[in-house]
Amino acid sequence: MSLGNEELVGLPPEVIWEYQFRLILVGDSTVGKSSLLRRFCDGKFVEISDPTVGVDFFARLIEVAPGRRVKLQLWDTAGQERFRSITTSYYRNSVGVMLMYDISNRRSFENLQEWLLEAQENVIYPNATTYMVIGHKSDLEEDKRQVLREEGEKFAAAYNMRFIETSAKMCVNVEAAFSVMAKEIYVKLQEGELQIREGWDGIKGGFSTPRVTLQLEEPKEKTRICC
Repeated sequence: MSLGNEELVGLPPEVIWEYQFRLILVGDSTVGKSSLLRRFCDGKFVEISDPTVGVDFFARLIEVAPGRRVKLQLWDTAGQERFRSITTSYYRNSVGVMLMYDISNRRSFENLQEWLLEAQENVIYPNATTYMVIGHKSDLEEDKRQVLREEGEKFAAAYNMRFIETSAKMCVNVEAAFSVMAKEIYVKLQEGELQIREGWDGIKGGFSTPRVTLQLEEPKEKTRICC
């Protein structure tokens, strides 16, 4: 049922999202950045996927507090050396950096230091950047693990960063990884540690739309299976 303009008076606008946070995922090739993002945004897992060429883009709304939603603009970067000159430019407008390694690939963990230094050198506002360390492919058998969980936790703690292990295949901690990151940024914004800056896309104001229709049918449940 449509509402006349006179009936809209006094109705608050429907807030689609309060803020937009721009996050970038970095790490060696094949650690599973694209798989994690597809699972989070589309609820799907693809066993074999083509390597990311340059950068790829994903987006999703997420609730950071009761009734408070933000839009995550997620940038998936290529891990190959030949694309590094392209991907470094995407650090500049990011408020969050997710450093990712494969728990079955020791080299990808050892390279985290290099990825962190690259991020620190290229972000515009170092003090306004939130970091997280992600150990991916936690579903693998223990005999394939080359990086202990304690090692990942120790690295993250050394730089005062959050740490989490995930599995896109088994959908373990996928939602949690992005939720923790988004909530930490949101709290910093609310407490004044972060702010919207003109000309910077790390954090942008939200979007709302006038409520012009009433939903009479019960909303259908989403079939997303994730955790």
